[in-house]
Amino acid sequence: MAETKYIFVTGGVASSLGKGIISASIGKLLQARGYKITIQKFDPYINIDPGTLNPYEHGECYVTDDGKETDLDLGHYERFTGIKTTKDNNYTTGRIYMSVIEKERRGDYLGKTIQVVPHITDEIKRNIMYLGKKERYDFVITEVGGTVGDIEGTPFLEAIRQLKWELGKRALSVHLTYVPYLAAAKELKTKPTQHSVKELQSLGIQPDILVLRAERELGQSLRKKVAAFCNVDFEAVVQSVDVPSIYEVPVRMAEQNLDKTILKKFGMEVDSDQVILGPWKDFLNRRRQAKEVVRIGLVGKYDLQDAYKSILESLSQAATYHDHKLKTEFINSEKLTPENVAEQIDRMDGIIVCPGFGQRGIEGKILATQYCREHDVPTLGICLGMQMMVIEYARNVLGYKDANSSEMDVQTAHNVIDIMEEQKNITNLGGTMRLGAYKCRLKKGSLAYKAYHKETISERHRHRFEFNSQYREEYEANGMVCSGINPETGLVEIVEVPGKKWFLGTQFHPEYNSTVLNPNPLFMDFMKHVVKYKKA
Repeated sequence: MAETKYIFVTGGVASSLGKGIISASIGKLLQARGYKITIQKFDPYINIDPGTLNPYEHGECYVTDDGKETDLDLGHYERFTGIKTTKDNNYTTGRIYMSVIEKERRGDYLGKTIQVVPHITDEIKRNIMYLGKKERYDFVITEVGGTVGDIEGTPFLEAIRQLKWELGKRALSVHLTYVPYLAAAKELKTKPTQHSVKELQSLGIQPDILVLRAERELGQSLRKKVAAFCNVDFEAVVQSVDVPSIYEVPVRMAEQNLDKTILKKFGMEVDSDQVILGPWKDFLNRRRQAKEVVRIGLVGKYDLQDAYKSILESLSQAATYHDHKLKTEFINSEKLTPENVAEQIDRMDGIIVCPGFGQRGIEGKILATQYCREHDVPTLGICLGMQMMVIEYARNVLGYKDANSSEMDVQTAHNVIDIMEEQKNITNLGGTMRLGAYKCRLKKGSLAYKAYHKETISERHRHRFEFNSQYREEYEANGMVCSGINPETGLVEIVEVPGKKWFLGTQFHPEYNSTVLNPNPLFMDFMKHVVKYKKA
């Protein structure tokens, strides 16, 4: 049995170049060749995890099946490859340091002085190697967040340097850099890449493969120049030019034989044929051929795409499978008023009431929910969005004008959304919510049941507050059905209003469970009804 091989992905020149997409693409290509892979992310920030970070700081917080709050890149890993990531697929500087400090307090280091080298770097190395020892993988791909030259990333790069030396031919370094185009000079400039590689070399790491991110096609002479100046084989200099969709990237990498180059670098046998990406290419063909546009409004308070990344990708996948192009528009819930709500929503084919936390923008979400229900616009409420559906229904159908969530108003007489019993005595914010995958039993004949085509499902959660079951009978007597229930706790997971075109809210996050080749059934059914509504 061949030993696990390790691929390290680093970035230079600038952040947000797409290391996560390149890591996921490498995983996809190796997977398509029959290899078993997993991908992990090491983030240099000191937070234990991104769970307490504002989305403006770091985009959405992605949740794994086992309940770990992680970096949004893990969503890309899962969407591209279909793997299930866990708490062992994402580490931060904070988590590494916490582990080392806990060991020191226990006396595990036998009185030694604790230092970055070797104790922090050894902890990083142990966690990089852990997945390959825990399970039989052919390849473990490790992405390091941030940019080469960042002071906080230095311990991770030192750990990689040591591992490359220790693992020998079982380790390989992929470095992603940026080649800018200067309009005034009408030239692509390679100097930033050269400096980035020089910085990496100064840390003792020689990249084996370079991926050059650019907005324009790179000529052969430019790639030869980069290869010569950076001590990298010419065939190992790959370009990653802007494409219409992130899902095009694995195909572009395959066309340049990135997977073959990786296997050759590891001294492995390489099939001469190009990697087979049949279903993936079928998906891309449907995407390219789609002519009609479907417009979805996202009612929320975070005006940036990374805050709702998984929702956007899930909608995009569902639109493709219904042969439509997706056009999303952000509707700022803080700015919604009775005077402008019709103007904002009437031009949409469907509405997502987005998740979130806190008081800001709540009344706008409730207003949007009311308008969608009364005007029969296909609507999906996710987590807090579902809770807004419940509050709106209590105010305008049950007649409880003061109905609210105890998160927003602890004094409300009608707390139709209340804090979960097990959350009442928790004081720490980090990693203490109801997190991860839980089972849900669906009511036969319901909208949810028709979407999933089965009685028991499993979806991921991230919340502290829940539907107050004391009001359940009253809701159901007045037309809102609790169609999804946790079989162990009785927690209401799904509410819907029968007779509407599609009006449903989920306490869980279905977007975390949607991949390119296996889109989430709820998003698929929502999109089906959105398309029908658009045509009508």
